[in-house]
Amino acid sequence: MKMIETARKMNRTLLEMHIGMVFFGLVCQAVGALIVSDQREYALSLWFGVAFAVAGSIHMCRTLDRALLCGSDASGIVTRGYLFRYFLVAAVLVVIAVTGVMEPLVFFLGYMSLKVTAYLQPITHKLCNKLFHEVDPEPVPEEELAAQEGEIPAEQ
Repeated sequence: MKMIETARKMNRTLLEMHIGMVFFGLVCQAVGALIVSDQREYALSLWFGVAFAVAGSIHMCRTLDRALLCGSDASGIVTRGYLFRYFLVAAVLVVIAVTGVMEPLVFFLGYMSLKVTAYLQPITHKLCNKLFHEVDPEPVPEEELAAQEGEIPAEQ
């Protein structure tokens, strides 16, 4: 139960992304077990890519947090963060391809779990809500929202 309490304190979207990345990695590992002959290299490349995606998502979250605090220079901070992640992935891909330690395409597949989690997010969000015994708040109707913002007078 201590692990669930720690997860509750974590950034919820980041947690949901990490769950989606691990799920995607497990699916790719299961499919690879049926297709690939060199299981060790495949697994090493895949999970290194997933771990790199997890690190990239943490960096992205921190970059966005910094950008939101800066105001006018926010777009520059976000752009520099994006370019840093992009060039880092490119450099790692080059090193992997040159050394032959891992399979570059499988590493890239693992890294693409970062993109796949965007599509899995509604599923992982529901899973986390069940895990934490939470319910999403109901959306506020447009009339009430406009009244709260002072655009239209609230009904008596």
